[in-house]
This record gives sequence, structure tokens and C-alpha cells, in this order.
Amino acid sequence: MSKPRSNRVAVDGWLVLDKPVGVTSTHAVSRLKRIFNAKKAGHAGTLDPLASGILPVAFGEATKTVPFVQDGEKAYRFTVRWGVETNTDDSEGQPTQRSDGRPDRAAIEAAIPHFIGEIMQRPPAFSAIKIDGERAYDLARDGEHVELKERPVVIHDLRLVSLTADEAVLDMDCGKGAYVRAIARDMGRMLGCYGHVTALRRTRVGPFGEDDSSPLADVEREGENPFAHMLSVEAGLSELPCVVVDRNAAARLRRGQSILLRGREAPAEGEDAYAVCDGAPVAFGVVKQGELTPSRVFNLDA
Repeated sequence: MSKPRSNRVAVDGWLVLDKPVGVTSTHAVSRLKRIFNAKKAGHAGTLDPLASGILPVAFGEATKTVPFVQDGEKAYRFTVRWGVETNTDDSEGQPTQRSDGRPDRAAIEAAIPHFIGEIMQRPPAFSAIKIDGERAYDLARDGEHVELKERPVVIHDLRLVSLTADEAVLDMDCGKGAYVRAIARDMGRMLGCYGHVTALRRTRVGPFGEDDSSPLADVEREGENPFAHMLSVEAGLSELPCVVVDRNAAARLRRGQSILLRGREAPAEGEDAYAVCDGAPVAFGVVKQGELTPSRVFNLDA
């Protein structure tokens, strides 16, 4: 017996969601997919239910550009509460360590440089990292002892924004794979007072910031045109060099063939770039020996 035909439609583009607290990334994508009645959608970087902020959601052809967004620099603002460490490194977990000590501004600012640059970081036990095919957080919830290996991450900047007796608010700019909860945990241990995250907001993912975002309530509002919140497919490639090509070159790229790049503004050897023809993205790929070699081609009309 054949499956019933789907009535979902092709939707192409990015929607930069300002995710509210309490909603999982997967559930947020499902809600948006339903609003747009879209065939295909996915997000660029999971955001915990406890966290709010930037969750870029790709539709259709834009899903091909997800790796460029997901691998981009990220920015967070987070609150650390001193005096308690938890098994999840956030306020949803159970306390595991306590201290009456509280750090002053000088102590925190002296500790911050130890967390900038390429550092070794042990991800939280309650994380989405897989161990023998199982998510670490599933194993931890089942009561298994989970201790993930340290791995290198890059923290571009870490700044103290404000401080009260029990809490500090910090801003962090980082590369892929860095955990804010691990920063709170490790800084608390270094300061001898313990700590965990009580609030977390992501303010940037790759090319997308808060100015690009739309609250979920606005997109879902009755009478609202959800497509007014949609950005173009190439918005996900905006941090890459753009090459404008004619129709002959576009046809070659669509067949998977390389094109010769000319001119002083051509991308550098080994650099990723994307090509546009008549205002529509054609393909993206890598520059090799003065040619753009396509790795993915878009199926879009100009």
C-alpha cells in the first residue's frame, strides 16, 4: 500500500529564531516547520531548553549551508551563581558541592585570562555528546557515571559584565564546541567557591545576531505573515567571499564543473566561496589552483 502524498511545500531560506526558555531546539524547529508547512528544516547548533536566544533554522536549500553557520563564532551572555556546583552545571541539576566563599571583582578578573585562547575543556556530563552511540545526558540520567574526555576549544573573549554578592554576569565569544556551563564550573573551582549557570542567552551564531532574529510568538501570531521573518538562502553564506558569475559559468557549476576565477578580488587559494548568478545563489565550493570547484549546488530559480 502506497504512502499518502505529503501536502508540504518547498520553502527555502533562513529564519533566525529568538528561542524562548523552556522550549527544546527540536520542538522549536517542529513548530516552525508546521507554520510554514515546509518539507525540510533543520537548526544550526542546539540550544538547551534552559537557554534563550539565537537559533538559526534553515529551510529547504538553506540546509546545505548549515555547516558554515554552525561552525561560525558564537556569543553568549550568562549568569553564574557562586557557592554551589551541580551535576548538570546549571540550575536544573542537583547540588554536588557547596561553599560559603564568594569571589570579588579582582579575583574574577584575575581568573578570566586562564579561560581565553585555546584551552582544554571537559564537557558537562549532561551534554549531547555521544558515548558508544548513546547521548551522555541519557547515560547520566540513568545514573551511570559519565566523565567525558577533555578536548581543545577556543574562547576568543570573556568579559565580566556585572557582579553582585552571589552572582556574576559574563559575556563570552567562542568557537564551535565550547560549553558555557563548563566555564562556570571550572571558574568556580579555580576561585574555590564553586558555581553553576542560572541564565544563558546566545546572542550570535556565525553571521546571525539579535538584529536578525524573530521571537517565536511573533512568527506564530495570528494574522502575521511568517514569510516576513524569512531571510535568503545565501544569508547563511554571508561570511564567505561571493563570486558573481554569468549564465555560462553558472551552468558549468550546476553540472559540477569548476570555473576559472579572474580578477584581483578573486578568493584566495583554499578558501571557501559561493557563486551568484542573476541574484540567485548557484553553488559553493573551494578555490583550487585559481578555480572554484563546487561542493554543493543549489536548486533555485533566479
